[in-house]
Amino acid sequence: MSTPITARELSRRVRRRKRLSAAGALLYILPAAVIIIAFRLVPILAAFTFSFFEIKMGALVGFVGVGHYIKLAQDPTFWKSLGTTLWFVVGTVPPAIFVSLFFALLLNQRIKALGLYRTVYFMPVVTSMVAVAVIWKWILEPEIGILNFLLEKLHLGEPGWLGESRGIFQLAAAKLGLSLPRWAGGPSLALVSLAIVNTWKGLGYNIVIFLAGLQNIPQQQYEAAKIDGAGPWQLFRFVTWPILSPTTFYVFIMSTIVSFQTFSLVYLMTSPPGGPEDSTKVLVYYLFDKGFTPPASLGRASAVALVLFAIILTLTLVQRRLAERRVHY
Repeated sequence: MSTPITARELSRRVRRRKRLSAAGALLYILPAAVIIIAFRLVPILAAFTFSFFEIKMGALVGFVGVGHYIKLAQDPTFWKSLGTTLWFVVGTVPPAIFVSLFFALLLNQRIKALGLYRTVYFMPVVTSMVAVAVIWKWILEPEIGILNFLLEKLHLGEPGWLGESRGIFQLAAAKLGLSLPRWAGGPSLALVSLAIVNTWKGLGYNIVIFLAGLQNIPQQQYEAAKIDGAGPWQLFRFVTWPILSPTTFYVFIMSTIVSFQTFSLVYLMTSPPGGPEDSTKVLVYYLFDKGFTPPASLGRASAVALVLFAIILTLTLVQRRLAERRVHY
């Protein structure tokens, strides 16, 4: 006969099994944790430390406290870059939501060659940023670009696009024979051009996200609304839009974060880098300029990185607080 297991022995075996289970779980997440710590947490802590020191030849040579932050607050180029970044975010986030939702609604219909259309719209997402920049830079070239060639044939003028530092409101007022001060000119045409390219590049990703949300909407909701006499607009307003609100909220948050982190398009498409009169120098490019352009200051660049992190975190929390009230789960 087998010896009966005592309550103490049973409890000991249960605790041992739990410890083994926890150890196994930790081993599964260990590779991801190492990557996150090495390439995320450590750089963040290093940037926080560097922002309080003067750095030369890769070594901390002197504690400056909040000196770098004070210099940032006194630097007009920093404030101009921050304003440029805000204009860029305003010019990219709404199209990221509404244009991608429009195409997602179209691609959610039963049409021929639907898979082909979805593939075509997603191709820019997987295309190299360098290739995208080269192609669009040629399209927007004032002298030999295809876009100005078409506009010239239609007698609509030949904008300077990436070489135009004047604001779009200023240019529109000039067409009407009016004159606006520089501060009221709005974002430069060069910055608007980059916003268009950025929106086009990320359009496919947002379309896929919206398509996933649309296909999770129960058809019974539409059928019930149609029985009550709802038309296409009422179906969208009272069925599609409320149920799609969590997806929209996600796209809103992620598009804002990505727009604040834009760098590659500015570096690859504008000449000189940062655009004419620094009209496309967004905050991340300003960070790069301070960290790698002589006289470089890694301490100042780290301070910019921390400020950018604080701005993104604050805006994300505000967005969650204000927009999440309208989200229906």
